[in-house]
Amino acid sequence: MKIAVLAGAVAAALAVSTAHATVRIKADPGGQIGPYLENLVALRGSGERVIIDGPCLSACTMLLGVIPHERICVTPRARLGFHAAWHPGGNGQQVTSREATQLLMDIYPENVRSWIARRGGLSPRMMYLSGRELTAMYQTCD
Repeated sequence: MKIAVLAGAVAAALAVSTAHATVRIKADPGGQIGPYLENLVALRGSGERVIIDGPCLSACTMLLGVIPHERICVTPRARLGFHAAWHPGGNGQQVTSREATQLLMDIYPENVRSWIARRGGLSPRMMYLSGRELTAMYQTCD
């Protein structure tokens, strides 16, 4: 049920757009998918441009699929970190969530999904996108 609600929020996010100010991401460690998605939907609706200027990890990377491509730019310090979604298990260990991981993949744009697939897919281990690979996908900030 939660996944269906989140998927609906993604669809709603894709329907709104205006243009205004700028948000700069310097060090975002990520967090829970639901709250991040809500914030990204609001950011999309604000029309603000997003500058990725440092680490954008975990749930932060969903911005690639929620914010329009033309409103995202990256600096040389940008570093995106991707991993499978998880929840805490009964013993406190991380348990991978297939449904939430699939939601992440559904949110990411095709070029990012392809990049992830070429590296074996999302897993508990963090994989990083930065440098030339990143600037081949996203414009550099002026």
